[in-house]
Amino acid sequence: MDTNNAALLLDNQLCFALHSASLAMTKVYKPHLDKLGVTYPQYLVLLVLWERDALTVSEIGERLYLDSGTLTPLLKRLEAQGLVDRSRDPQDERRVVIRLTERARALKKEAAGIPACILGATGCDVQDVVKLVGEIKAMRDRLAGAL
Repeated sequence: MDTNNAALLLDNQLCFALHSASLAMTKVYKPHLDKLGVTYPQYLVLLVLWERDALTVSEIGERLYLDSGTLTPLLKRLEAQGLVDRSRDPQDERRVVIRLTERARALKKEAAGIPACILGATGCDVQDVVKLVGEIKAMRDRLAGAL
């Protein structure tokens, strides 16, 4: 097989390895998140707000690498579920501030065991995962810088 063909094999693609690993990871999360009544993207929003509550839509979008067109419907669904409140910033009416509800704060306690379950599913130890996360973040940042 020549080099050009090898370069185009699906299993040789970094993007596909990352994509398929992401799909597998999401499937592992699903039963845990079903118990909480949230989807994986909703869980990511909750993680951001559990770190720091009362963020603007743009601040959440920056943390999750999502644009407002993707994030707004997601936040509206979280609001309909009673997990967040959306309100206009009194200092700047153009900005929408997202705050956790008491129900969402209570979900944090229920979600506390999820990371350990996911770690167990990976078959990796904590040090390996920390190293891998660091490498993936560094690659993400280099890719973002190449845009």
